[in-house]
Amino acid sequence: MNVRTRALLSTAILLAGATAASADCGIEAGRVSIVGNEFPAIQTVASGAAACATDAVEVKANLTADHQKINVAGMSASPPEYTSAIIANSSIVALMNEDVIRPLDDLVAEYGQDLSPTQLITIDGKVMAVAFMANAQHLIYREDVLEQIGMDVPKSYEDVLAAAEKIRAEGIMEHPLSGAYMAGWNLAQEFVNMYLGQGGEFFAPGSAEVTVNNAAGVAALETMKALSEYMNPDYLTHDSNAAAAEWEAGNVALMNFWGSRTAVLQDAEGSTPEVFENTKVSGPLMVGDSGVPATTLWWDGFTVAKNASDEDAAATFRALVNGISPDILNAETMGQAVWMIDGYEPAPVAAGVFATIQSGAKPYPMLPYQGLLHTALGNNIADYLQGNESAEQSLADVEAAYTAAAKEQGFLN
Repeated sequence: MNVRTRALLSTAILLAGATAASADCGIEAGRVSIVGNEFPAIQTVASGAAACATDAVEVKANLTADHQKINVAGMSASPPEYTSAIIANSSIVALMNEDVIRPLDDLVAEYGQDLSPTQLITIDGKVMAVAFMANAQHLIYREDVLEQIGMDVPKSYEDVLAAAEKIRAEGIMEHPLSGAYMAGWNLAQEFVNMYLGQGGEFFAPGSAEVTVNNAAGVAALETMKALSEYMNPDYLTHDSNAAAAEWEAGNVALMNFWGSRTAVLQDAEGSTPEVFENTKVSGPLMVGDSGVPATTLWWDGFTVAKNASDEDAAATFRALVNGISPDILNAETMGQAVWMIDGYEPAPVAAGVFATIQSGAKPYPMLPYQGLLHTALGNNIADYLQGNESAEQSLADVEAAYTAAAKEQGFLN
């Protein structure tokens, strides 16, 4: 696949060169139905698209944490329930594997003159998505708590564990760590981060053969388990929303968290001055002195359903181009994301994502079988974290589940 690399993503963020899209959508007719995640940046994009609605143009959005469970089915019918899915590095793969999204080259040529080339996600020579923001997980910390225990901002997960132990020992917080460790997609993503930080490779070179049951895989799981000892006992039920709620409640001092979600932790809504005024961001965490960031770089963008009519496809593309135009940028939205939009001025909250880019973090793999591995990880590694089996056995279960799925889909013989 000819995918955008870290350097290109960095260029897109730092030198976004698109000109302002017209505020007048000019859509004569069509149906626009968007499915995507529910955090503030995507809500802003959906609202921008909704501004194109008229008596002749229907625009609606279903923004939900369950978007990856429903987008394939919702785009498979003819006509599709959803004419667009807002996706990221990983989730576009499932849509392509199921052949439910269309190339956008013709729509870009006709209606995408104001898009920057760096926004065009090209796979196998075809534009399959339009990116509008960059994202990454990095450290969030309570400045006042670290000052209270006399420790510097952690640079590694070993530093995090040392700080967590001191916070607990001094009676400040019983469970000072949090994160999106919900069993399933979120938990798998934490393993992906940690495994890369250990220097692990997911597959044998040039092959779909999985290779995670190794020393790096075991070390990644052991680090995750050590971290979980300082988390709320219900951590396997906590997605990003639950982790954010714990933070705003003042129960947590350190967590690896999405840059796109951080702005809400630094505002007054749902929190107290003690918490939001002391909420700070830092770069990605390392594992030991490896110097390898234990995180991945992401982009978010929009697609168009293959089964949408030409009229609906054009309306969807044009509405979403309006949804990512410079017109959406204001004092509130500037801090919602690292926007790949002309006129974006990086807010302090974006420092963590920029630091991740500069650290040399790898993009999340856009391999057609990476999603199968992600699912296998999410379904199996909780057994080790709960003490039900060894790390090696959990990883063997992961490899077996992945191999069966990869053979079923023809990636392995």
